[in-house]
Parts: sequence; C-alpha cells; structure tokens
Amino acid sequence: MSTELLNQIAICVERGKVNQSAPFPPDMKGQDGADELTKKAIEDGIRADKILANGLVPGMESIGIKFRENRVFVPEVLMAAKAMTAGMNHLRPFFQSGEVKRKGTFIIGTVMGDLHDIGKNLLGMMVEGGGWEVIDLGIDVQSGKFIEALDEHPHAYVGLSCLLTTTMLNMEKIVLEISAQKPDTKILIGGAPVTEEFKNKIGAHWYSPDPQGAVEYLNAQQ
Repeated sequence: MSTELLNQIAICVERGKVNQSAPFPPDMKGQDGADELTKKAIEDGIRADKILANGLVPGMESIGIKFRENRVFVPEVLMAAKAMTAGMNHLRPFFQSGEVKRKGTFIIGTVMGDLHDIGKNLLGMMVEGGGWEVIDLGIDVQSGKFIEALDEHPHAYVGLSCLLTTTMLNMEKIVLEISAQKPDTKILIGGAPVTEEFKNKIGAHWYSPDPQGAVEYLNAQQ
C-alpha cells in the first residue's frame, strides 16, 4: 500500500497535480493531489525521508528529464514544482527537527547586472525537489553576497545564472573571486549564452543546458 501511495505522489508531482481543488491537469480533476497524498502518507506512518526519496524526488526527476527532451515546457515544470512544494510543506517540520537530512546545500543567484530569474527559479525548484536545501540570493547578485552565503554554509555548492551576453563577464569575475576566497567550492553555471567552452575558460566546475543536468551533477557528488 505504501509503495502505491508513493507512486501516486510521484505521478501528482510529475503531472503538476497540486491538490484536490486544482483544475490542472484536466484528466485528474477532483482527485487528491500531492498535498493530500503527502499528508496521508505521513498519517499512515510512512517515514518523511521515504516520502521524499520515493515520492517527491522521482516525480521531479521525471519532469526534469521530459523538460530536457523538450517533451514538456516551462509551464508544466512550474506546475510540477508547485505540486512538489505542496508536498514539501508537510515534510519541512521533519527537516527542521533534524529527523530528515537534506543531501546538501545549494546557493543560487543571477549574477550582478542581470535581472532575469526564470531559469534560476526553475533550477532552484528542481534542486529542492531533488532533496537539497536551496539558498536563493535572487537577481543582480555580487560576488560578496555569494561569499557571505558560503561563510554561513561552508560546504555548499554554488550556482550562477545569466541570460545576457553582457553579464557573462560578471559571471567570470564572480567565479574568479569565489575561487580565490573559497577554493574548495564547486561552482555550477548556466543560462542561454553559457557554453561548455565558457565554463572551461572561466574555471567553473559544471555547466548544463538544462536544470536536470545540474541536479544529476549534484547527486553524483554524494
């Protein structure tokens, strides 16, 4: 029964079924969503870490792979993230109490001079859905703010995003300054103008054209 319930949670996340009253997706109208099913799983005595690992995470992984393969688009990913968040709201007390451990911490931000955040937000949702704590510094973030966050979370990974070619120089500057002050920090970069060649040029550790690639890289570091 627990396996079936966890599979239902995964499907709700993948399909973006937030709760019973949510009209999306139309073919699941009136059915329980990630909200109700996660609550039920807790009430049934399923451990929070198992709900995360076998329910919410597989759902986000599935939508992430579909997004990479252009089988779904940004609105579907956003709905999946909304469903994931509805489930995570029931699990957060277990994280806060220390009963369930996060895989690690991921600090993200759009680099200084760049005000775009859709890509960054998608990445943050996918990484959180993968079981990580996400520290979102927002947009137009200078290197000092990343370094301050690393002072508070010394073993965190860092993700830098940009959309404008004109802010790629700022991305390079931030990578160099983080590497100089926090040489053990792994830095991931992404955004429309960013390439593998640029990653190598500026000394970042990972580049992916899609959020799922970043999630897979982070999980491989465990």
